[in-house]
Amino acid sequence: MASLSRLTVLGLLTAALLALSGAGQEARVGAPAPNFKATDSQGKTDALDQFHGKYVVLEWHNQGCPYTRKHYVSGNMQALQKEWTAKGVAWFTVISSAPGQQGYVTPAQENAYVAKMHAAPTAVLLDTFGMVGRLYDAKTTPEMFVIDPSGKVIYEGAIDDRPTPDPDDVYGAHNYVSDALTEAMAGKPVATPYTRPYGCSVKYPD
Repeated sequence: MASLSRLTVLGLLTAALLALSGAGQEARVGAPAPNFKATDSQGKTDALDQFHGKYVVLEWHNQGCPYTRKHYVSGNMQALQKEWTAKGVAWFTVISSAPGQQGYVTPAQENAYVAKMHAAPTAVLLDTFGMVGRLYDAKTTPEMFVIDPSGKVIYEGAIDDRPTPDPDDVYGAHNYVSDALTEAMAGKPVATPYTRPYGCSVKYPD
């Protein structure tokens, strides 16, 4: 039991150090996005500042959430990932579910899920201790952030205007993430920089 406790403490300290570079910042539209480092499902460490000069999308994810499943069962999220990464956008799926909570996955489980769903993010960040999620005050799955090449948050909120778990509702929905990226890449201000996110609550550690 003592060794397990030490491992837990070590994990918390490691996660805190990885997220430390973003401490004291707030993720809000118009402000610099908090920097972070996190381990992805392939065992690689990814840092936001490595992608300075690119558009970045952060997508909070929970396999067990019906609002998240809506966008994967329909193929909507995968289509967005493929469309925008092909245009040079870095897309990070972020899983902030704690062990024992809905949505928690091991690296192997997540890699199998990505393959099964034909998902195409740049990487899946396993934010087991919720450090990245709390830096961004992410509240729901899905919740989306768009960061511009200068490192500024230009969109925060819902993926679209259909706050239901019905996969059929993705058709004809107004997609705020696509709008934000399209407008910003055209040199225009983002018309709707903030919306209220919808979905399941992020399952942070207690």
